[in-house]
Amino acid sequence: MTGATVPHGGRAAVAEADKSTWAAVATMYRLTAGHRSSIAVASVLTLVGSTLGLVQPLVAKQVVDASGRGQVIWPLLALLGTLFVAEAATGAAGRFLLERMGEGVVRQLRLGLVDRLLRLEMREYDRHRGGDLISRVTADTTLLREVVSQALVDLVTGSLVAAGAIALMAWLDLLLLFLVAVTVAAATVVVASLLTGIRNASEHMQGSVGAVAADMERALGALPMVRVHGAEEREAAGIGAGVEAAYGAGVRTAKLASVMSSAVELAVQGSFLIVLVVGGLRVGGHAGSLGDLVAFLLYASYLVLPLSSVFRAVGLVQRGMGAYQRIDEVLRLPVEPTAPQIPKDRAPTLRPTRPSGSREQPVLALRDVHFGYDPQRPVLRGVSFTVPKRRHVALVGRSGAGKSTVFALVARFYEPDAGTLLFDGRPATELTRGACRRDIAVVDQNTHVVHGTLRDNITYAVPDATEAEIRRVVELARLDEVVDRLSGGLAAVIGERGSKLSGGERQRVALARALLARPSLLLLDEPTSHLDAINESALTSVMKDVAQECALLVIAHRLSTVQHADHIVVLQDGRTATGGRHEELLVSSALYRELAASQMLRAGGKPGTGKRGRTDG
Repeated sequence: MTGATVPHGGRAAVAEADKSTWAAVATMYRLTAGHRSSIAVASVLTLVGSTLGLVQPLVAKQVVDASGRGQVIWPLLALLGTLFVAEAATGAAGRFLLERMGEGVVRQLRLGLVDRLLRLEMREYDRHRGGDLISRVTADTTLLREVVSQALVDLVTGSLVAAGAIALMAWLDLLLLFLVAVTVAAATVVVASLLTGIRNASEHMQGSVGAVAADMERALGALPMVRVHGAEEREAAGIGAGVEAAYGAGVRTAKLASVMSSAVELAVQGSFLIVLVVGGLRVGGHAGSLGDLVAFLLYASYLVLPLSSVFRAVGLVQRGMGAYQRIDEVLRLPVEPTAPQIPKDRAPTLRPTRPSGSREQPVLALRDVHFGYDPQRPVLRGVSFTVPKRRHVALVGRSGAGKSTVFALVARFYEPDAGTLLFDGRPATELTRGACRRDIAVVDQNTHVVHGTLRDNITYAVPDATEAEIRRVVELARLDEVVDRLSGGLAAVIGERGSKLSGGERQRVALARALLARPSLLLLDEPTSHLDAINESALTSVMKDVAQECALLVIAHRLSTVQHADHIVVLQDGRTATGGRHEELLVSSALYRELAASQMLRAGGKPGTGKRGRTDG
């Protein structure tokens, strides 16, 4: 994972420690790593501007006293104007640096999240909803930008400026300062009592927003199904429940924040009125000068901004922690390892070497493989077979037999619970997942076609492919007619999820993309499921040609796919039941004969008498 700082320690420990404001501030500060110089410069500029502001009441005091004595005051007025302009200029420069720093932190977090999400273990995608994960990259990081760009510096500079104002107020009149301190202390008690509620409400709001994003992604991803079944109102109601939850949490956050803001405003305004009344009485009784009262009132009014910024920053930090908790959850999710996972009790084996003329290693071998997505519910209970180089091997079996799970293991999306996968004779644990995938291409039933041009989709695995290479796979996958039909040919935009293509055309695009990578092993999950009889026959011919270049492992549901395979592996209940050629299995295997006679293996795509249903394993 790159570009993000992740606090150390257990998840529960973090949650408990970060309940305090200081721990939350420390966590937010850690996010600014790499931007500390900008924070330092911005803080200095802000302090300089604030200091210039603190000097202005003293100059105003001199103006009032000099005017009372009939002295010339225009030089003092010029100085006051200069101080005002200088304060505005330094403040603007400091704020720009802070905003730029905030954007930099958000960029850093988003890059880290994107990198993390693209590398997560596949099991994590089974446990989390995609839309909710995406919202953590967008909505949650946006909330954090305001925290790191404003709240942290406001806490420091606001506290220092308030301390300076209080010191000068103490120098002018201790009694009036005491009265101000009492009202501010009352506001502080109110603010402290609201912080935990603000954080919890903010966290609930961000979670609800994430749920809305996940529900929207689900509905839009299946929009044809939603429309056909007239489920628009039902989906809108379900998503609306998440919107209402976000609204409720947002209103609660706003209510607590408004109470906090009102408490601060009442304290400041109350202290100002007390100073005005008590100070005025003291001036009338000759206990102080009018200039001192004016200066004290100005400092009391100047105290409003730093105190308000401090209280606001504290509330904002707690809201930011609600968002950061969700970001931190993603940053802690496990990613795929980049190094070989060699068992500690076994030394790595060397790539086997064989004398000239000896039998070469199969491109893939499974030896007594066991696996379950849930350890308590195994899917594979002992699968063994090999895929020789440049051979066509078919996997058949009833739905749930484990066929698609075998593909997921071969693609290294998951690791076997027991048993061994070998690539070119080497155990998978001695190879990185990237090294295994470089020699593999996959075409599954859920053909992944992304928004972009036809060329973009075909060259996804090989972006720098030549025109000759592209033309070759277009012809192999029988995409010539599609290229000619689309306005723009290969440069035509095919829409979101390939909406401008038919199911069969999308499958052929995926096949062309796979062939362009020139894999050693091509995995095909029912490649003829979306093809008509003519294109199915053409693809069968293509598979014969492809088998001359690389090995084929095919999940097959049709006789046209199976009967031309060099070897057929029959799976039953997660185990390898038998294997052989089509003609042999028709004689030796009752299970295979049953599959061949039923809808599971239908000749030429024509319906049989068995039950219809999805047949991936």
